[in-house]
Amino acid sequence: MKNKNLKAPASKNPWFIFFWISLFVLIFMLMNSTKRRGQEIQLDYSQFRQYMKQGSVLKVVVAPELIKGQFKDSDGIVKKFRTTSMDDPSLIKDMEEYKVLEFSAAERNNWLGPLLFSWGPILLLILFWLWMMKGMSGGGKQAMMFGKTKAKLAGLVGNKKITFRDVAGCDEAKEELKEVVEFLKKPSKFQKIGGKIPKGVLLFGSPGTGKTLLAKAVAGEAGVPFFSSSGSEFVEMFVGVGASRVRDLFEQGRKNAPCLLFVDEIDAVGRHRGAGMGGGHDEREQTLNQLLVEMDGFDTKEGVILIAATNRPDVLDPALLRPGRFDRQVIVPRPTLKEREQILAVHASKVKLEKNIDLNIVARKTPGFVGADLANVINEAALLAGRNEQETVTMENVEEAIDRVFAGPERKSMLRTQEELKKTAYHEAGHALVAKMLPKADPVHKVTIIPRGAALGFTQQLPENDKYLITKEEEVNMIAVCFGGRAAEEIVYNEISSGASQDIATATKIATRMVTTFGMSEKVGPIALDKGNDDIFLGRDIVKTSHISEKMSEMVDSEIKRIVEDGLKTATDILNKNRITLDDMVKYLLERETLNSEEIDKITKGEPLAPFEKKDKVSESAKKDISDDSNIKGVINGETNPVGA
Repeated sequence: MKNKNLKAPASKNPWFIFFWISLFVLIFMLMNSTKRRGQEIQLDYSQFRQYMKQGSVLKVVVAPELIKGQFKDSDGIVKKFRTTSMDDPSLIKDMEEYKVLEFSAAERNNWLGPLLFSWGPILLLILFWLWMMKGMSGGGKQAMMFGKTKAKLAGLVGNKKITFRDVAGCDEAKEELKEVVEFLKKPSKFQKIGGKIPKGVLLFGSPGTGKTLLAKAVAGEAGVPFFSSSGSEFVEMFVGVGASRVRDLFEQGRKNAPCLLFVDEIDAVGRHRGAGMGGGHDEREQTLNQLLVEMDGFDTKEGVILIAATNRPDVLDPALLRPGRFDRQVIVPRPTLKEREQILAVHASKVKLEKNIDLNIVARKTPGFVGADLANVINEAALLAGRNEQETVTMENVEEAIDRVFAGPERKSMLRTQEELKKTAYHEAGHALVAKMLPKADPVHKVTIIPRGAALGFTQQLPENDKYLITKEEEVNMIAVCFGGRAAEEIVYNEISSGASQDIATATKIATRMVTTFGMSEKVGPIALDKGNDDIFLGRDIVKTSHISEKMSEMVDSEIKRIVEDGLKTATDILNKNRITLDDMVKYLLERETLNSEEIDKITKGEPLAPFEKKDKVSESAKKDISDDSNIKGVINGETNPVGA
């Protein structure tokens, strides 16, 4: 289905082509003339006569109103000159007398240049005016194309359609959107009993949860055109352009009805009005006002439904969220364990996996991952398999891919001394041991001293099930686990390092949340003192004054300090009581670099681990490509510690 309203591109307009060619010729002639004039020295006629008497003039070209030529200055350098021609009948005789080497006359035939310089700008303005009038006669909005919507039209015949089968998880969101599909297919089903479909549907959730994919699936299921645009496309530096594009978007929707209009990241244009520093009326607010008018003005009987997506529903204008505009708000949450397994199955169907890979185990190892993260895990695993010239993706590739997405790529080139390695091992073993000994802490899945991203090592805890509530005891245990690394360094080395900076920040954040948000402090009580973790919204939040008194602020600070210090004391006591286990875990960490949950269980029970054989992670083809540098060969053959390489 072609859109008959689409015009031929402006580049095929003959007026457009002729205008730019004329402009280019005029600019070229102007630059060429300016360049020539810049190389010539303007002399008075008397100076020209004086140089001629001195025998310095070499060449003269006499025009009716101008004399040009070349002369030698006092330093003997040949320069070009120009001077105004005067009615001097003795000029030719004097040039012969003073031995001018070459002189001639120029005819008065250079009329094109002065004509272009005089009338060229006027001609260009006339051409530009004709071009504008021709554009406006073609529809009123074609001039300069500023007010034309940039929405892309999808969902046409021949394009691959996305349906709900391509969207794993999001079961509740899909159920909400199926009504929209039903209306677009069978509007009479709702209209005959007086029901009205929502004019707008707002999808909101964390980045990467699949909001845009859901909107495309709605269009694919309904089999209607799908106009896709982003909020930033409506905001331009030209006044009125955004409002014009909003009008054009809805006009295109009505002409292609039934259809779907999708606006991604609508918070770019739909933010709370009066949020500027001066509270003034800016171009963005003008665009928002037009969007509000259009949504309130069009009737869903026309078969046009607006779907929008955002990560920040809290900053949207209330008028945009009222019934009659976005009267259906659908949350797209992070996927659950079952949904993560379904999402992994969708992406894994395009990759050659080994038969022994259990996607349920992979889903359990990726709590908190959204759909985009899970897709990245499968893709990274496939890239790792291809790098090692494998025919299929193994579980080791998937494990490595999870670590890359979770903590960043492995930093193999990072050089560390043996003492730094040992200190890192004690730090990570402290985290793991405290987490293992606390009754309600999440199970430890892995501890490693291999540097990844900005971390020199990390300890990974995975909950047994997805959690939606957290108790006070669990919060306290999380703080103690955060201080496990710092406590271990202080016990073993009787000093502290900068390695615990992120742990301290995390522990302080948890303690602050306990006191100011969750009401988990007996001294402060169940009072909400924190306005949340959202960024300050200029024009709305920056003018708010705090209702917390100085006495209450001191009490809050003292409670946060007490909770943090209690967590550090808990971690220190656990490690002091289990010092032998801590040393054993460090010994195995230095030997193996990474310990899994089964190995950590054996160490805490005092059982020895099986002999360890260091695996060579470098493929034979990769070894051939590596230079013969002795240090690199040592890493490959296991002669030196790969972590320090």
